[in-house]
Amino acid sequence: MAAATAGPEAFPPRPVRGVRARHVRQAGCPSSVADATVDFEPWEEGVHLEVATDATVHGGPVPQEDLARYHAALAEGVRAELAEQLPGIPVALALVVHRTVVHDVDTSEYAYRRAGQVAVREVLALLGTSA
Repeated sequence: MAAATAGPEAFPPRPVRGVRARHVRQAGCPSSVADATVDFEPWEEGVHLEVATDATVHGGPVPQEDLARYHAALAEGVRAELAEQLPGIPVALALVVHRTVVHDVDTSEYAYRRAGQVAVREVLALLGTSA
């Protein structure tokens, strides 16, 4: 990963690693499960999704197309939440996925979008950034 190209006022201001992006809803049908561990790294302008070379998948075999859709939904949730929480703040982020958990029935793109939103809230709290 190369050095960040955005100015110091861009989000994130520094790396935040090992963030748990998690959304689990088990009350009633349909259930919803998404769980990933990601890093928020300063990078070039925008939200760039990367999967670490040593990334792991837990919960059973998952077709690569499904995994790619879940990861894309995670990034989409991150983008949406950043736009809502930090309007007008430039985003220069590499979202690096290290661990993905799936459930053969209850994992969905919706759940991963929600997990992305949760991850942003957690990072903002860790950084002491208020919206």
